[in-house]
Amino acid sequence: MLKVSGVDIFYDGLQALNDVSFALEDGELLALIGSNGSGKTTLLNAITGLLKPKGGSIEFLGSRIDGLPIHDVVASGITLIPEVKWVFPNMTVLENLMMGAYQKKCRIGFKERMESLFQYFPVLLERGKNLASTLSGGELQMLLIARGLMADPKLLLLDEPSLGLAPRLVKQVLDIIGRLHQEKNLSMVLAEQNIHFALELAQYGLVLENGRAVMRGIAKDLLLDPGIREKYLGL
Repeated sequence: MLKVSGVDIFYDGLQALNDVSFALEDGELLALIGSNGSGKTTLLNAITGLLKPKGGSIEFLGSRIDGLPIHDVVASGITLIPEVKWVFPNMTVLENLMMGAYQKKCRIGFKERMESLFQYFPVLLERGKNLASTLSGGELQMLLIARGLMADPKLLLLDEPSLGLAPRLVKQVLDIIGRLHQEKNLSMVLAEQNIHFALELAQYGLVLENGRAVMRGIAKDLLLDPGIREKYLGL
């Protein structure tokens, strides 16, 4: 489904990603782990077209997308849930969800998709007529994920969905992500600071350090790896 091959990204002459490669099959969830500044967000932005690689290639569903404008990448079926909680604060929750389906093709099955999402995010139904600016941090994160899913993506990229949330809400949000993956067979790349939760949800993990992919493997095996346990889990 997704193939990243030897991707290099530079910021003002400084290399942020160095020869990063991985592949994601249909229906898989890949946990993207690493410390702050390791290149996780940069990699997600490269996949969505926000950053253009200086080297390497990115293919999605058999076609190269690394040279496409962002709107064409989105139209191909890729949706990014950014780290920053960007919503339309002066619009209601329901209006924000409707914005997720702004593309013409996403309007097919619009009502059914929204009703389905309310089963995962019932609080959004309860707060539907409230302005987005009145939501709590956890509710905002749920709105961001649900709005992204309104685009009916084939691949969902999630950038630090638990960032800034209380521990109780972290588990709630990540549990919902796990349910969405399992019940909808939705392909995902999850960049997450809560490495234990991320590797428990995922089938595979990719470890980034200083812009390089230093380890890739089955998520459960990575959880047991002594280096991962010591460096990232404090065990």
